[in-house]
Amino acid sequence: MTVADVRAFNRFYTGVIGVLDRSYLSSPYSLTEVRVLFELAAGPCEVPDLRTALSLDAGYLSRILTAFDRDGLVTRTASARDSRRHVVALTPRGESVFAELNARSDAEIGALLERVPPADRAELVASMRRIERVLTGTSRSYLLRPLRPGDLGWVVNRHGVRYAEECGFDQTFEAMVARIAGEYVEHHVPDRESAWIAEVDGEPVGSIFCVRVDDRTAKLRMLLVEPAARGLGIGARLVDECVRFARRAGYERMVLWTVAGLEASRHLYEKVGFTIGKSDPERLFGREVEAQTWSLDL
Repeated sequence: MTVADVRAFNRFYTGVIGVLDRSYLSSPYSLTEVRVLFELAAGPCEVPDLRTALSLDAGYLSRILTAFDRDGLVTRTASARDSRRHVVALTPRGESVFAELNARSDAEIGALLERVPPADRAELVASMRRIERVLTGTSRSYLLRPLRPGDLGWVVNRHGVRYAEECGFDQTFEAMVARIAGEYVEHHVPDRESAWIAEVDGEPVGSIFCVRVDDRTAKLRMLLVEPAARGLGIGARLVDECVRFARRAGYERMVLWTVAGLEASRHLYEKVGFTIGKSDPERLFGREVEAQTWSLDL
């Protein structure tokens, strides 16, 4: 990414939303003036606070407020806390002007989104959130949700990619994951089986499945956290959620199968009390591995 790339995107997007027009939203007001109205629509505000919120020059903001005052859009009164400071508030006329501009803005964005296929809208919004988070330095948050259509394909794909890159596994591993995913759907027992997808910025970044083995035993399967989302506590949360579900479902024991060398996963399993019950060398997924079976009394 270069300065030229960012500037090119800025030129593109400002053209898309019409901020280069002399008047914004076909109104007599500029984009900055509409932003001032937007801030004031949330409630009365002292001038210094308004200036800070919008990062505006004091003289520029003063000229905007003077024009608004002249047009009957705002009132300015002395602050009860400090008479040297003024509080600005929208008049009924100002509220009416803002409501009309807000409706026009909603209509324009609605028309823009109509040109975007429904399947792409979630990705568009997630990308916008990601840009905002990166540029503001806001810490990332995540959520866990149930499976949706398309998630199984994502789980199989990401397992195949991740384990090929990080462990050198061949496509037989991806094929195994595909079988597990297919069996989960074909033999699903709703009250005793569940699965979770972790999301960051609207994009899937992790998964885990709780699958029935028999009436007493559940199996933890397909735990995955993408590298870009590691360090947020997602892996621990997924494992905790899976174990809690197994307990609520009435299982007495939980097991899992893995291979040695996955240190991050091993720490997560040990933290909740899993112990290794069996470990054997095998030739799997195009490599020599140490296959391990772990268990946890619930």
